Amino acid sequence: MSTHRLRTGLAAFALAAAATLAAASAAQASTAGPGAGARHDGIGFNRPGDLVIADQFNNRIIEVNAQHHIVWQFGDGSLVVGPHSVVGPNDAERVGDLTLVSGTGIPAGADPACTDPNGCQDNRVLLVDRHGDIVWQYGQAGVPGAGADQLNTPVQATVLPYGDVLIADQLNERIIEVTLSHRIVWQYGQTGVAGSGPDQLNNPNSAELLSNGNILIADESNNRVIEVNRRHQIVWQYGDPSNTNLVNGAAFASRLPNGDTLITSANDSRIIEVNHAGHVVFNYVTNTRPGSISAPAPTRAVRLRDGNTLISDQFNNQVIEITPQGRIVFTQGAIAVSGTGFDQLNAPYDAKVVGDYTGLTPPGIFSRF
Repeated sequence: MSTHRLRTGLAAFALAAAATLAAASAAQASTAGPGAGARHDGIGFNRPGDLVIADQFNNRIIEVNAQHHIVWQFGDGSLVVGPHSVVGPNDAERVGDLTLVSGTGIPAGADPACTDPNGCQDNRVLLVDRHGDIVWQYGQAGVPGAGADQLNTPVQATVLPYGDVLIADQLNERIIEVTLSHRIVWQYGQTGVAGSGPDQLNNPNSAELLSNGNILIADESNNRVIEVNRRHQIVWQYGDPSNTNLVNGAAFASRLPNGDTLITSANDSRIIEVNHAGHVVFNYVTNTRPGSISAPAPTRAVRLRDGNTLISDQFNNQVIEITPQGRIVFTQGAIAVSGTGFDQLNAPYDAKVVGDYTGLTPPGIFSRF
């Protein structure tokens, strides 16, 4: 197991992060802007309201507008990792005019197009400019590992307000915070050790920085969402490793402005919102809608500024937007139909609205790129 010393003055950074997050939330709440339900007309890059989608088995990140047109793309569809390709991306977010991409890779047997018995590897987190050029990278192309500048199946990443990058390094069983100079400055989870004990995770699938400086983790195979402080203490938890009735495969979690937690429970196709006391106040099931397959395994649900919820309904090959009453008001992709054509997706793992960080960690702006 490798250990990493906490950054000197980490408390100050947490306070700074909290201030930045609070300011961003206040600005977002007071600034009118289009939600996904009011996406603009026309074609263009990085316009507020567009969707950025990690189109997993199409091996690409796309930005689409309200008319379903692709206005930007990274990844040429190749299953071979390279400077202009990404394999099995599970996550993407727009950071200014850059795009943070998690090149997760595809496990053996997950996609018929990946015939390598060892799976199709990527293992990189990338910052990509609008021209599709990589301007920063953590992890080695096609090489899984836990050493310096190495990852093993990074499923999610987020840029922090002060410029570091938080990475869910799934098969290394850890959440790491890395600087742009590739230094690990904080870690939760023991490298390569799956478990549910102190400072242990089991296939962590996401991590978000909260306004109080804590980290919210979707601990997928432990069927729980935990909030941990920087001293590796669990200060809040929903779900239980031995009970799949509460959460069954925690794929993503975010802390909403009202203090509730939005959770994607993939294995039972549910999106739930729970309050601090652990009571479910919102529930949506994706596999009961017309045309759905039996186990679509939704992987990402994010709350939007207008109160709607955007869901990546993975194996239904759709991204859907629903109202608080559960009414679908927008779809990208044809339900249960995979493809690369117009308005088609293949196992979309993540979708976010450009300019809308409701419940998510608002990133800092990079000055060096």
